[in-house]
Amino acid sequence: MTARCLVVSAINFTEGGPLTVLREFVAAASELLPSEWKIVVFVHDRHLLDETRPIYIEMPDAKRSWLRRMYIEWRGFRAYARELEPDLWISLHDITPSVGAIRQAVYCHNPMPFYRMRLRDMWLDPTAILFRFCYQIVYRIHIRRNYAVVVQQSWLREEFRNWVGGATRIIVAHPAIAPPATLAAARQPSSGGGARFLYPALPRVFKNIELICRAVSHLEQSGSWHSETILTIDGKENRYARWLWRQFGRLKTVRFAGRQTPQQMRLIYQATDCLIFPSLLETWGLPMTEAKQLGLPMFVADLPYAHETLGRYERVAFIDVSDHLGLAGKMLQFQSGSYDFAESWNAEPATPYARDWRDLLALLTDGMS
Repeated sequence: MTARCLVVSAINFTEGGPLTVLREFVAAASELLPSEWKIVVFVHDRHLLDETRPIYIEMPDAKRSWLRRMYIEWRGFRAYARELEPDLWISLHDITPSVGAIRQAVYCHNPMPFYRMRLRDMWLDPTAILFRFCYQIVYRIHIRRNYAVVVQQSWLREEFRNWVGGATRIIVAHPAIAPPATLAAARQPSSGGGARFLYPALPRVFKNIELICRAVSHLEQSGSWHSETILTIDGKENRYARWLWRQFGRLKTVRFAGRQTPQQMRLIYQATDCLIFPSLLETWGLPMTEAKQLGLPMFVADLPYAHETLGRYERVAFIDVSDHLGLAGKMLQFQSGSYDFAESWNAEPATPYARDWRDLLALLTDGMS
């Protein structure tokens, strides 16, 4: 059989959800591609991955600066492409490298170019303006060279179609997330009992953390509130976090717990009664999937990304992301054990659509027999 070569570039991934995508994609390619396929992976640090089948090429200086990163993507990879002569090059981190006449695909994670910033956001997170502007540029460069652009949700596909037109193949690929090893029992407080709410989020302006804080502030003033809300920020990380602490650090029932390790988060989830997820912008929203796997009730943003992430789920209520009083009412009902959750349902994306890594690899290698 004809020898084949797959190149995966992900030199910017070192932690979080993007690193999980890299690990899972490389594991799937190692398992699913026939033996005649050579797999080459460009990474920041080879020790971040466990698979032994691929050939790893480390580029630890890629994160030194944006200029260095761009040089590697648009100049440095050309020499590797000439040497490796790959049949398929997949960039897992948003940017389309310049590698010549090779079948390419780019996996686009970051939704920031499509966020409509408010004046307050610009003051609380001025770097977000530059970040959004830069991504709007780098996303577009060479994007039409791709055989496929891969995104995680249908709403992102529509946004990219507005950019690149209808000729580019845009695949919606839902992330294949493994269930946790230990499931916690889904709970709801008994009548009159306190509850524990959780919002795991980094301090980014689009995370809309202040909605929860305003809701709890209103509830504390009512005198009938005796539940706890955990936030995974400490109030010191950036300007937005410091603003949240100044505005809401006095709240007695909000705990600014700071960033947690995966092990700590598992324990927190097991002690949580309800997830709140009011983010204004997500490509997926991993905490919703984690809470769904645990059977936890949820109050989540009434936005397209949340509906698609949850799919069919019977313990969810969708909230207005600008109505803290509405959220406060739902939280108070939940505390009393009287909130009646509804079932959500969302249709599968239109084709091309990948339900898992096997589907995605089949779509990207289509015709390469």
